[in-house]
Amino acid sequence: MKELLRSTDPTILAFASALLEGEDIDCFQMDVNMSILEGGIGIFPRRLMVRTEDLTRAERVMRDNEIPLGR
Repeated sequence: MKELLRSTDPTILAFASALLEGEDIDCFQMDVNMSILEGGIGIFPRRLMVRTEDLTRAERVMRDNEIPLGR
């Protein structure tokens, strides 16, 4: 899996996940437990991961919807 997106904003991650699901691209959020441990103050970013073979398509979906990748 490759990192597609890194953000501390859960709304961006939810929107990006929904867009990817609409394009039949599987994704997985990493570092969710770490952000819960910090108390929800938004210090630690979460990462949205996609399969290596889907990375180019997923990046295009993010660009088309003006979502910054934060990498």
